[in-house]
Amino acid sequence: MPPAERRALVAVRPQPGDLLRVDGRASVQFGGDRALTFRVVSVGPEVPHTDWIWLTGYVLNRRGTATVKREIFVQATGLRRHVDIPTPGRARAARPYAARNDQGDGGAARHGTRVRTRADAR
Repeated sequence: MPPAERRALVAVRPQPGDLLRVDGRASVQFGGDRALTFRVVSVGPEVPHTDWIWLTGYVLNRRGTATVKREIFVQATGLRRHVDIPTPGRARAARPYAARNDQGDGGAARHGTRVRTRADAR
């Protein structure tokens, strides 16, 4: 095993907040293109003598945004710390409302425009 990969191994039991790369080494169901980046929320009890554990957490997309909450059963020795930590994208800034002639400050009256009401339509 290359030295860089050895460093990435989870040497201790995963903790809430850990960011892991779950792939075929942790469980065959995550092999190949089914590998995922997983943010741990809680860790269940280890199954005695097997090194398998239950993890609850969120699957993250490439942007670092949680897409789905999952509970997975994996081999602790197969877990790897995720090297490139994705950071969630900034929330979009709220767009200001379109400018109107009347903002409630009497500006429409000063500019000679009127806000039409239902009564004006008659």
